[in-house]
Amino acid sequence: MTETPTEPRSRWSPWSLHGNGRSVTPGDVVHPGERLSWPRTLGIGVQHVVAMFGATFTVPLITGFPPATTLFFSGVGTLLFLLITGNRLPSYLGSSFAFIAPVLAAKAGGDIGPALGGIVVAGAALAAVGLVVQLAGTRWIDALMPPVVTGAIVALIGLNLAPVAWDGGGSGTGVKAQPLIAVFTLVAILLATVAFRGFAARLSILLGVVAGWLFAAALGGLDPKAVDGLREAAWVGLPEFHAPSFSLRATVLVIPVILVLIAENAGHVKAVAAMTGRNLDRDMGRAFLGDGLATMLAGAGGGSGTTTYAENIGVMAATRVYSTAAYWVAGLAAVLLGLSPKFGALILTVPAGVLGGATTALYGLIAVLGARIWIENRVDFHDPVNLMTAAVALIVGAANYTLTTGDLSFNGIALGTAAALATYHGMRLVARLRTPTPTR
Repeated sequence: MTETPTEPRSRWSPWSLHGNGRSVTPGDVVHPGERLSWPRTLGIGVQHVVAMFGATFTVPLITGFPPATTLFFSGVGTLLFLLITGNRLPSYLGSSFAFIAPVLAAKAGGDIGPALGGIVVAGAALAAVGLVVQLAGTRWIDALMPPVVTGAIVALIGLNLAPVAWDGGGSGTGVKAQPLIAVFTLVAILLATVAFRGFAARLSILLGVVAGWLFAAALGGLDPKAVDGLREAAWVGLPEFHAPSFSLRATVLVIPVILVLIAENAGHVKAVAAMTGRNLDRDMGRAFLGDGLATMLAGAGGGSGTTTYAENIGVMAATRVYSTAAYWVAGLAAVLLGLSPKFGALILTVPAGVLGGATTALYGLIAVLGARIWIENRVDFHDPVNLMTAAVALIVGAANYTLTTGDLSFNGIALGTAAALATYHGMRLVARLRTPTPTR
């Protein structure tokens, strides 16, 4: 499918008007270099903000990062990503769940500085990978991380986070209402998923969190200090910035996350290419570079590490609008919301029980997403190499195997990632050495 704009681009705009700007012909799509009328583009951009909202805010709530700061840097990161990819790749950069477990481990002492430093280093590593991909191509990534390895890494992250969901449900808070609030929130999410259709169903997590918050408020389960902070917060102001600090321990804990970010960004590029009928492999390196720099920027200022968001792919699939103009609207809207301390204070009033219910669903979805990668890529588990790669990595990650050597500590995600790579490539090497080379 090729782009056939009916109106040429003006020198003031990088987008041409698609058709009459009011509708999309059945079977057609609005390509990244096109746009609908500006009122419709604004509406779709706001829709993208709503789509990323629930997941993006869940990460700072769990990790203890400032929510408004995270939202601010997700918007800035999105705009930076669009600039680096030359407006050819539509994407929203929201908070990455892959950072949750290593960040919690890195800030075990309560100081988020080392965790931020780890995020900065991870972003720099991803940006470096982007430069290599841009120069050398993408084949080496496919060879290093075949679907069985990628799926195992994604799945073990979800399983590794399971205890966090239990703790978040208020099991250790001493507040009797929190477990009940967690169950109510989870039930609300499940009901919203099946009771609504289309785009509303995609907001089931957000709707469940809102319902849980209202239920908690009715039971008196909101933190009085958080409520007082909401009353006192200003409507307009700068986010709460934090400077990173750097330690080898935090870096070792966080750096394995780049393997997940590589897989997520590559999957995003492939998905957009399939939906628009275009080969976007030439932009793969730019995608890594854009996300890497956005993650570095977020870590440098107190925000969560970023990644391309599947939720927004869902919006594009539903609307058939892949215009990067809508993402400029979304990025700018996120920046403006991040400049409202009142908005950030509202997010901090979400009680532990609500988080526990929401994360029970979210972390389970991450684990199942790993299995989905295996299914969609038809991974053959009759092959003992694939079977053992997944088996070893999942147990190492789920049990949170930990290796401490001196001041360094390697947790389940780092060790599980290493186990997946070592098991797969090690067994493949032995299998090749065992099999004699055929002679003529």
